[in-house]
Amino acid sequence: MSLTDLKRKKPKQVIKSVSVEDFIEDANNYAFGKASILSTQPPPLVKGLDKKSTKMYRHATFTLTESSISQLDELSKETKIAKSRLVRILIDEFSRKSFDEQISVVNKNKN
Repeated sequence: MSLTDLKRKKPKQVIKSVSVEDFIEDANNYAFGKASILSTQPPPLVKGLDKKSTKMYRHATFTLTESSISQLDELSKETKIAKSRLVRILIDEFSRKSFDEQISVVNKNKN
């Protein structure tokens, strides 16, 4: 097996057979502006990062406490924002603070 065998491939489109009656009924629905009964498309696949944006990110490994992980999980569920994006937002917010504010936050959160 070579690396080219591991490439992602687009899923093949399944063509289903349609009876004449269903085709005519669907054409009538189309003419009246109703939803098509034949073209039930599967829900769009949830995509990850596209190839262009992956060049902007690097994988990082760091350690969090159990309470930090649960807080991050809760924030992610409430805001419906990915955890990695939340971390980037929090880092950006922290970096915009003045040095004195940063020291104050660090001292306040010492364990």
